[in-house]
Amino acid sequence: MTLDWLDLTTTLLGLLYIWLEYRAHIALWVVGIIMPALDIYLYYSHGLYGDAGMACYYTLAAVYGLAMWLKRPKKSAHTNSIGHMPLRLYLPTAVCFFAAWAATYYILITWTNSTVPLLDAFTNALSFVGLWALSRKYIEQWWFWIVVDVVCTVLYVQKGIPFKAGLYGLYVVIAVLGYFKWQRMMKAEKARQAA
Repeated sequence: MTLDWLDLTTTLLGLLYIWLEYRAHIALWVVGIIMPALDIYLYYSHGLYGDAGMACYYTLAAVYGLAMWLKRPKKSAHTNSIGHMPLRLYLPTAVCFFAAWAATYYILITWTNSTVPLLDAFTNALSFVGLWALSRKYIEQWWFWIVVDVVCTVLYVQKGIPFKAGLYGLYVVIAVLGYFKWQRMMKAEKARQAA
């Protein structure tokens, strides 16, 4: 019963988080600290050790994300505008993703009894990249999350975490809508800067 309550609570926090992310609201980082702290126990209890480890990372990364969004450039009135990930970062990002995937997979097969190490490691590695891109307000972060959310939906159904599975299914839809919302916000910001 405790796990059902925890599943529901973190699901509700997840809804709040994605709504704040959709709006590009800085409070998403506060929820981003609380939710993964609770997820650590939830995932660990269901044998999703990679996700439990990722929840630790999310908690720390939310602190970083909050700091990045609070950071104000001295020479511009426009702070942390939404933009595209520079092409020069695509290759290093891909290398970091594959390295994180391999390392996480190795950890899962060596030191845990995970029954889904390949996919668990995949979603964790891509989440590293997605959270970094979100902290930089790169619009491409939504594409990373769409892939993560689809895979996680399937994993959570298989692992018997129904509220989380439903949440991640909803995340897929919101991530698609969020991409278009951020695209409109980016265009509006560029128009304001040009005026």
